[in-house]
Amino acid sequence: MRYLLFALVLTCTAACSQKPNSEGEAIALPVEDSVFTTPLGKTYPIPDPSEEALAEYEEAKEEYEARPNDVEAVIWYGRRTAYLGRSRQAIAIYTERIKNFPEDARLYRHRGHRYISIRNYEAAIADLETAASMIQGTPDQIEPDGMPNAQNIPLSSLHSNVWYHLGLAYYLTHQYEKAYQAYLKCRESGSNYDNIVSSTHWLYMIQQRLGNPEKADSILAPIKREGIVIENQAYADLCGLYKGWISADSLAAKGAGSPSQDAMRYGLANWHLYNGDTTQAVQLMEGLVQEKAFTSFGYLAAESDLLKYFPKNR
Repeated sequence: MRYLLFALVLTCTAACSQKPNSEGEAIALPVEDSVFTTPLGKTYPIPDPSEEALAEYEEAKEEYEARPNDVEAVIWYGRRTAYLGRSRQAIAIYTERIKNFPEDARLYRHRGHRYISIRNYEAAIADLETAASMIQGTPDQIEPDGMPNAQNIPLSSLHSNVWYHLGLAYYLTHQYEKAYQAYLKCRESGSNYDNIVSSTHWLYMIQQRLGNPEKADSILAPIKREGIVIENQAYADLCGLYKGWISADSLAAKGAGSPSQDAMRYGLANWHLYNGDTTQAVQLMEGLVQEKAFTSFGYLAAESDLLKYFPKNR
């Protein structure tokens, strides 16, 4: 899975851009702010994108303008827009196309993802629940990566991404039982080891949060020493920690530096929390929200926990 596609972002200072709808009329897109302010009051400038990201965006934009009623073109235009940090513009693109394709789960899945990025979790849950109801009883389909892995092998699917992001949105709103059920469905949706370690990590954390350590341990049954991951090494290492194969100190030594490390650091913070070291847990969360990847899932989870459980520690 590619769960961490938020690092490339763009300052948008121009006036609202216009895109054709199916009748050829212009669609106004919102102007993005040049900074993002988190619920913790931290403000981040939106940096310029790479030339590669801009080129991919322009290509997707041209494809969309040529074929505005092609859902694939719509999805990629929205994705490439979001990769530049224009989450609200991406949401507007999906919203306009949902008017024409209200039964396409993919549009709700991607819009829900972007609602997570801007912390509109209620809207994200609504979209992802809609997508989840739509995919029930339907064949799964591979979802191409926006940023391919080293082996250029797409690992995620529509079903796994719907359930993963729905589970995340529930988790970020502290609805742990619902999050648990969503991540169970995520794990059941794909047999590749990347999917297994990512979903198992969240399942384990949730049961520990709920005070069910024995159930948490039973969830680790699919984790194997010989398991090979392509993308989700941080999640695999965390599962190794939960199995007792890797020490917390060795994981902590890997340090920060990328959204995948954010996921590891948040997992470590949780591990300290349910092992009774609240001080270390809060320190790790506080350190995490000092990082720049303010839409990484580890950042979002730490932010949510600090706001709800440790507001006086800030």
